Amino acid sequence: MSTGVEILTEFNVRDLNDLCDATEAAILDGGGFGWVAPPPRHILEAYWQGVLLVPERTLFIARLEDVICGSAQLVRPTRNAEATAFAAQLTTFFLAPWARGHGLARNLVEAVENAAIDGGFDQINLDVRETQERAIQIYESLGYERWGTNPRYARVNGRMIVGYYYSKTLASD
Repeated sequence: MSTGVEILTEFNVRDLNDLCDATEAAILDGGGFGWVAPPPRHILEAYWQGVLLVPERTLFIARLEDVICGSAQLVRPTRNAEATAFAAQLTTFFLAPWARGHGLARNLVEAVENAAIDGGFDQINLDVRETQERAIQIYESLGYERWGTNPRYARVNGRMIVGYYYSKTLASD
């Protein structure tokens, strides 16, 4: 089975459709990155197209049999964030449920980490809902340390969900 992780810099129609399909599947499985229910397709398409326009964002995608099945983003600090310029953020990490079990989730996180190191960053920060147990397992197995908890991080179906904050040091000071 062919798998891979790559940086996506432009969309063709198939890739945009695949990414939207994978996003919808992940959201329905409870792994949405902010969304509780899939938004209309045109909103998803606009979101993903917009990601590629933001200079501080790099979009990583996972493929299974040449179909996009997941993503993660490396977000670099803006130019006016001089005091925190050493740290990048990992965000919008997900894998569609049908693509799990092939090592792609771990590969996505590692690709983001390697790009952060190549970009000269010393640290990666991220946040995650407590309900995203598999993502938490991956982060912790890769050495991310939980440093904070927000008891009112997200509201899902009328219920408050706890959020966790993690960081990983990539280079020593």
